[in-house]
Amino acid sequence: MVGDAERIRAITRAEVEAAARRLAPHLRPTPLAASPALSDLLDAEIWLKLETASEIACFKLRGALNALLAIDGPKSAVTSSTGNHGQAVALAARRLGIPADIFLPANPNPVKAGMIRLLGATLHLGGADIDEAKDRARAHAARTGGTFVDDGENLDLIAGAGTLGLEIATALAGIDAVYVPMGSGSLVGGTAVGLKSVQPGLRVVAVQATGSPAMVESFRARRAVERPIATLADCLVCRVPAEAALATMLAALDDARLVTDEELFAAMHTYIARAHVLVELGASAPLAGAWAERERLKGKRVVLVVSGANAVPEHVLRALATPPLGGAFA
Repeated sequence: MVGDAERIRAITRAEVEAAARRLAPHLRPTPLAASPALSDLLDAEIWLKLETASEIACFKLRGALNALLAIDGPKSAVTSSTGNHGQAVALAARRLGIPADIFLPANPNPVKAGMIRLLGATLHLGGADIDEAKDRARAHAARTGGTFVDDGENLDLIAGAGTLGLEIATALAGIDAVYVPMGSGSLVGGTAVGLKSVQPGLRVVAVQATGSPAMVESFRARRAVERPIATLADCLVCRVPAEAALATMLAALDDARLVTDEELFAAMHTYIARAHVLVELGASAPLAGAWAERERLKGKRVVLVVSGANAVPEHVLRALATPPLGGAFA
């Protein structure tokens, strides 16, 4: 059992590199592609890290698989999630030939819930939010002896997410800034460590929804700040900051900002219209954040992490009804 002092520390470059070696036989690097139309919109050189090009259309398999591979013979996997992490644990468990129990809050994203079932995991629904689902999942793991794969406290999971940053920084030189969506903070913290292990001078910015500001406020206060959740962007939610994710974020992140749901819908429309990329609502956060800082980014080389594409149809329709950033693309 990992002690509290070990659990809440920031991950290291060595751990991200070890995760990259562990995952190499199992996962291929995802595409990193320039976007001429978004570059024109932002008057900068814009690149997209397309984590949507995975089996579950999001980045989460990196962390979940690394966490389970790091354990000697887990008999089952248990986790809580708003959807994408649950898919990842379900797929990682399936690859390892072990059962998985995934706990989601009531009324989850149906696309993500459907994929979890398709991947063979047992789905448990209930609780008002992700933190209540986590309490139920932890209790189940304790009763059954399953391995609980925490999306914010598991250091191997955060290191696995960090391989995304390592891939970006080794594939593209001279990066000025990278924008990353933020929910629990595991992705942005791990990614920042991976990026700065290769290019220490670049700037990493986390973007979260105004309706779930806990991690941004925690970054600014330099301590955990609990806040309620009121956003449609389910992959950006966090009510109670996880200590390990927060520690890593505070050690490696340069800035964090908030965007409204309306800005997220506008950015989602912009991804579809200009980049021909489908994203889920929360995954549009980096573009919304970069748009808000476009004056600062002029002439810079910028990477936007496109973290997931598990969009529900009603969000796509609302996005297309929302004017895109910068107006219609002719």
